[in-house]
Amino acid sequence: MAGAAHCSLQAKRLLLDPKFEGYKLSLEPLACYQLGLDAAVAEVHLRDDQYTLDHMRAFGMYNYLHLDSWYQDNVYYVDQFGRVMNLSVTLDTALQKPREVFRLPTDLTACDNRLCASMHFPSSTWVTLSDGTGRLYLIKSGKRGSSASEKWEIVFNEELGSPFIVAHSVSFVKSNAHSLAVLLLRVEKDELDTKGSGFHVTLEWVTIAEGKEGDHRYEIIKRRVLQGKSVPHYAAVEPSGDGLMIISHKPFTFLQSESDKLEENDEAKVSNEKKDPLYYWQQTEDDVTITVHLPEDITRDDIKIRFSPDNICVTLKDQPPLMEGKLYSSVDHESCTWIIREDKSLEISLIKKNEGCRWTELIIGDTRGEFIVDPSQCSEIAESLMHLTSEVMNPNPEKEKPPCNAQELEECDAFLEDGASLCRFDGETLKITHIINLGSNQYLFSVVVNPKEMPCFCLRHDVDALLWQPHSDQPENMWEHIATFNALGYVQASKQDKKFMACAPDYSYAALCECLRRVFIYRQPTPLATVLYNRKEGRQVGQVAKQLVATLEANDPILGFQATSERLFVLTTKTLFLIKVNSGN
Repeated sequence: MAGAAHCSLQAKRLLLDPKFEGYKLSLEPLACYQLGLDAAVAEVHLRDDQYTLDHMRAFGMYNYLHLDSWYQDNVYYVDQFGRVMNLSVTLDTALQKPREVFRLPTDLTACDNRLCASMHFPSSTWVTLSDGTGRLYLIKSGKRGSSASEKWEIVFNEELGSPFIVAHSVSFVKSNAHSLAVLLLRVEKDELDTKGSGFHVTLEWVTIAEGKEGDHRYEIIKRRVLQGKSVPHYAAVEPSGDGLMIISHKPFTFLQSESDKLEENDEAKVSNEKKDPLYYWQQTEDDVTITVHLPEDITRDDIKIRFSPDNICVTLKDQPPLMEGKLYSSVDHESCTWIIREDKSLEISLIKKNEGCRWTELIIGDTRGEFIVDPSQCSEIAESLMHLTSEVMNPNPEKEKPPCNAQELEECDAFLEDGASLCRFDGETLKITHIINLGSNQYLFSVVVNPKEMPCFCLRHDVDALLWQPHSDQPENMWEHIATFNALGYVQASKQDKKFMACAPDYSYAALCECLRRVFIYRQPTPLATVLYNRKEGRQVGQVAKQLVATLEANDPILGFQATSERLFVLTTKTLFLIKVNSGN
């Protein structure tokens, strides 16, 4: 983690609405259709030995309804007979019964410690499927959503240890061979954990590839395991298969093989031998001073230093460059100088082009130097920050804008997991390359906006909910703010019995459901057809955001919840409900 870049999420101001006035309860009727299921959903209840919060989050709150984002309004679930059932909707008034597209070869009831069956759709023609007993299926499905061309065919089928659920999968081509990367989630007993819950969470990253030319069999080419102490809120492999992103309350680390451990020990020995810094540097508002200790046999003629506005290169004799690279900020290269001091050290002076700019490093990416802080600068920095701190909770209550008082927060503003982080792991080095401390930005839900991209995740920012799209191929814009659901962060916190949250891929609405019956829908603000005035201020209101509530005619618990641009799909034990939220226009 030492080499990881610490990043932050940059919200787009244009997508924020500081004047949002809240949701107005709308009594407009919602068209709700229901389909009775031929067989109940294959729900798996938690056993007595699955008593932790992690078990509840991973398996007890599992979403049994799977949305196929490659095709519009196409959902799947697994019933108690091991049949994968599909419903593809084109016209609400001509709904057909869910149809069987695949049957799991194993008898689900034969395994005592099984988990719920899970599936994911890595591409428009491939499916990854787990039966909950520890067996992974790789299935070529053909074009889905159409009974004529959809035919599920197993091309890979292997036992991979203890039971797991499929968390995510991607399909890609590497070295001219088709490959799939699958994330498997497990909660396992930890004998070494005597003070905690006694369990740990593992994410196994499995890469399966097609054989060489002429051999169309698929086989596992790589298995890597990450371990942590909490179930991840979000875990997804990058579309290229080169990296992995995880949002979790507690950190995950890769478990090393013996060869990796030996290699790391060797690297640690080498780094210990070279622990003395290669150079020292300090700075003022105007300049940067670098000090390098020279070998005894080096003379002035042996030193070659090349300055440019953004780079520096220092060479001794005919050796490789001692220091070379891009400077943190631009310098006035014509005014830069160097001298050899009496103690046989080389002193280089760089004149900053941007006066007052504080450098956080000398040469970008070079960690061989050590920054020396001037004591007088420390006291200046401390003094400039003095107005932000106080030994008293509210030292000046008469001030126009008093500091925040935590006692004034409402109950729904507090949540347990302060301190979640978003980490990006590199697939080759297995190390964290980017890390974001999410702090109080509570994770809410994830949604697939574009199936060719990574899933988006929604975080609470103050009272709003902001949707973020990861771009693994854009280092400068790796997490993009693409939509805002006004006040949704505050609204969802007040729903004590909420079970699932979702939003439309076109951001037109967000929705959440309780464990039983009730579904809440929050539409984005839309212009009004009639004239409406604010009673208190007497001004005309241009647009209104509506809240709608649907109550399902079912006594069974809600097991699945998915949103498309037009419809909400709600799955209970024996019924599949469709709520028409938006018209096709």
